[in-house]
Amino acid sequence: MSNQLQLSEELSAGGARLRVDVYGTEPRDHLLEDMSFLDYRLAEVRVSPEVTLDNADLVWHQDGEKDISYDGRRMTFHGPWPAGPIQKVIVAMLALRMEAMGLHPFHASAVRYRDRTVLFLGGESNHGKTMGQIEACRRGALLVSTETTVIDEAGRAVLGSKQPYIKRRTEGTERADKAAPEAGVNKFFGGLPEWEIWLDPSDVDVVIVPAIDGNFEPSLAEMIPFERQFQTFHSVQNYFLLNELLAAGFPIPMVDTEPLRRARAGFVERFSARPYYFVRAATPQVLLDEVDRIL
Repeated sequence: MSNQLQLSEELSAGGARLRVDVYGTEPRDHLLEDMSFLDYRLAEVRVSPEVTLDNADLVWHQDGEKDISYDGRRMTFHGPWPAGPIQKVIVAMLALRMEAMGLHPFHASAVRYRDRTVLFLGGESNHGKTMGQIEACRRGALLVSTETTVIDEAGRAVLGSKQPYIKRRTEGTERADKAAPEAGVNKFFGGLPEWEIWLDPSDVDVVIVPAIDGNFEPSLAEMIPFERQFQTFHSVQNYFLLNELLAAGFPIPMVDTEPLRRARAGFVERFSARPYYFVRAATPQVLLDEVDRIL
């Protein structure tokens, strides 16, 4: 195994920084050549060759037998790994660093609609957050975020991804069970509409937990506190990949702890004090008709 350092660089999102060191016999210009997955998941992840952190958060020894481990602060890869699993680990590690700064990535889209910021929460089932966002934008809403909405301790949406779906999955992240990303858009809208973007931080005024299915009769129900917190906890836990296999035989190491989970649950409880509605609908158009009733 070569101990020759081939690359040191830092990745940042929302002010959180992650240092990566790569060792081996093969030189590298960058850890990742394609940043689209990271931007899709965490919104504008930046890469800098200027290292400011004293110690690496992620270390990759490219030579040797494949393995991965975590010591509570640093993630270490050994051996040949494709880009996909590395991307997923970077998402989890950056999400931890963001959380430590009081920034919480939500698996949720958001729009500025009728002078309110509406969050479409990807909770337990995650059926409709993207289609709801697109339909809202068709009705004149400004886009706040697509796949991920970053929310601060005060409950403001401060950052967000801007691509509604990822067009190409990197090796190691392919999913045969996922329909082509354009399929739902073409079915419901005939193509992706244009929209304008809302850039200012804004308080989340109302949360919609959507359930779109062609068989659903429309219904809208205000959610009780436990339901709100349950669905929100699902949304924020999405970034720590506790149910993920990185590769056959290799789950992502456990990055979560009991103190982190307790603190996260406390934030979720505070955030969930705002109005939440569960909306069933056959189509995005019917979903927004129901949302219009409460705005």
